[in-house]
Amino acid sequence: MNKINIKNKKAFFNYEIVDRITAGIVLKGTEIKSIRASDANLNEAFCVIVNDELFVRSMHISPYAFGTHNNHLGKADRKLLVNKKELIKWESKTKEKGFTIIPIRLFINDKGFAKLEIGLGKGKKTHDKRESLKQKDAKKEIARIKSGKY
Repeated sequence: MNKINIKNKKAFFNYEIVDRITAGIVLKGTEIKSIRASDANLNEAFCVIVNDELFVRSMHISPYAFGTHNNHLGKADRKLLVNKKELIKWESKTKEKGFTIIPIRLFINDKGFAKLEIGLGKGKKTHDKRESLKQKDAKKEIARIKSGKY
């Protein structure tokens, strides 16, 4: 079976992830088919809490290639299914300065349901981003030396 694992690479660069949970997504038929074809993008996505419900915004799911007039919109808001206690806890955290809810990874679980791993992130400052780049370069250099390709 084809494993779908769509990641948001910008999330770890722009935010320090403090906490993570996995949430279900309310999808239409053509949306899940597009996700199974890996036609989704999380790069600009973010989550908002509206009327005690969690939604993901700006997550792009391409229209299904074989969809008819029932096809979905690419960047529609999609409801996330989360535990009420966790939602209340995260809502209070997001009211603090600098915290936001970011989608990290979109995947299909063993039962065939689409799940979204979301994280509570605190925005990094510019010097923190530079430090992340330095660490990434250092890891690459160490791997290059160990493999003997220098």
